[in-house]
Amino acid sequence: MKYYWHYNYPIGAVYIAENDGHIAGLYFSGDKKQKRQKNLFEKELSGFALNESPLIKKASKQLDEYFSGRRRAFDLPLRFEGTGFQKQVWEALMTIPYGETRSYGQVAAQIGNPKAGRAIGMANNRNPISIICPCHRVIGSDGSLVGYGGGLKNKKYLLDLEAANRDA
Repeated sequence: MKYYWHYNYPIGAVYIAENDGHIAGLYFSGDKKQKRQKNLFEKELSGFALNESPLIKKASKQLDEYFSGRRRAFDLPLRFEGTGFQKQVWEALMTIPYGETRSYGQVAAQIGNPKAGRAIGMANNRNPISIICPCHRVIGSDGSLVGYGGGLKNKKYLLDLEAANRDA
């Protein structure tokens, strides 16, 4: 079955989607700056029923723990829908440790395609399971915060949250 539910977190409203026993999406409802993300979740969630399933509740509980600084890794079954390249990038993102960052170039090198920095950025932008698959941990090669479907303000919030709790 396909379900979704809405929750409010310190970064705003978030929709969590489940597809046949796997978390398949985490979308920001967002403001005008997050219009693409809002359009994406509306498109992606068509055909999903509004239902707070046990798995979605579990994901919400883990997100609550994450935002309170008590959780550094998620323990949820995930289902990524995308191209082979996108899935490869998203799997690489899952290896970035809590409180650390990587550049697009570093992720490209990790997947064995060192010249694919821009393609990494596009795959990062299409990540359907934000936060849980930590695309917010990817930054510019000069250390700048660039690109985030949930908005740069939220990216900074997530990175600051992790930095503050990294050694706790």
